[in-house]
Amino acid sequence: MEEMVNIYFAGKLYTVPAGMTIMNALEYAGYKHIRGCGCRAGFCGACATIYRIKGEPELKFCLACQTRVQEGMYIASLPFFPTQKQRYDIEEVKPDQSVMMELYPEIYSCIGCNACTKACPQGLPVMQYIAYAQRGEYEKCAEASFDCIACGMCSARCPAGITHPMVSLLARRLNGKYIAPRSAHVDNRVQEVLNGDYDALIKELADKPEAELRDMYDHREIEK
Repeated sequence: MEEMVNIYFAGKLYTVPAGMTIMNALEYAGYKHIRGCGCRAGFCGACATIYRIKGEPELKFCLACQTRVQEGMYIASLPFFPTQKQRYDIEEVKPDQSVMMELYPEIYSCIGCNACTKACPQGLPVMQYIAYAQRGEYEKCAEASFDCIACGMCSARCPAGITHPMVSLLARRLNGKYIAPRSAHVDNRVQEVLNGDYDALIKELADKPEAELRDMYDHREIEK
């Protein structure tokens, strides 16, 4: 027989197969994911989850689609956390320290508790990239936060109310717009698209049957 483990969700005990992810185990238990389920591949951040193992004091953070169930796991889902996103025009803001002071002044209230870093399911140095943002070092902030999936668990744990994913998103946009060197081949390709060089090809693809498109995709040449 398959090995089974006991987990708790919403205060109720369920016995599920040991090899399942948290997401699959909840479906096995009868739950239908209407919220808190997205790509199922660890990229979208929709299935942010908090759990604790029975008898252990540590609170742990993960993505439900990437984490396997354990015996005595108490699970709480955090499918959405309402982080504050400020409005701005990337053409008007500049990559200086004042932009963070204006849009996200709460970052200067960071108390250095490192709860954000501990909560990150990607293992990112969240407190460190916020420190980069404080100093206006947007290139470093963009690099350190590059794999952020905006699940919001860092913000959920922050006593200072910092919206880390939105801060890092602004830093990456500033870096891409003003700091990182421009890519000539991308500029050329964009201009070709604007000139209509690919209009005929796009129409040709749009007229193909789905089966043929799938076959073309499956046998496409992949750059090494």
